[in-house]
Amino acid sequence: MHNCIFCKIVKKEIPAHIVYEDDDFMAFLDINPLSPGHCMIIPKKHYRWVWDVPSRFRNCPNVESNLQNTGPNISDYFEVARKVAKAQMKAFDTDWILSKIVGEDVPHAHIWIYPNNKTKGDPPSQGFGGASKKDFEGNTEKIKTNLK
Repeated sequence: MHNCIFCKIVKKEIPAHIVYEDDDFMAFLDINPLSPGHCMIIPKKHYRWVWDVPSRFRNCPNVESNLQNTGPNISDYFEVARKVAKAQMKAFDTDWILSKIVGEDVPHAHIWIYPNNKTKGDPPSQGFGGASKKDFEGNTEKIKTNLK
C-alpha cells in the first residue's frame, strides 16, 4: 500500500529496530512502547487485518493435498509471534508476555507482543532487570540474542 508506514518499514524507507525478519514476516520494536521490548509483528505483504492473512490450508478434507506453500500464512505468522514472545521471556526474565491483535492506528495487519509484570495490571515503564522501554538499541539486541 502506497502510504502505509509498515510497508515503508518493510521496504527500509523508514528506519526501525528490527528484531526478527524472514521472507514473509518482520518484527520490530514499537516506537511508543508499553513496556521494554514491546514488538509489532507484521506480514511483509500488506493485509489490512490479521484475519486477512491466508491459511496454509485451502479446503481441508485431504489436508496434505491442500497445503499451500507460497507466501505468508496465518500459521507461520503466529509461529513468528511465538518465537519473539519466547525470546522476550528470556531477554526480560519474565513468564508474562501479553499480546494484542490490533489494527486501528495503522491499517496493516499487526500483532503486539510485550513483556509485563503479572502482579500488576499496567505495563511497567521500567523493564525487568532495569531495562528502559526507550532503550531501543539495547532492547533490540536483548531480543535478537535470545532468538538464536
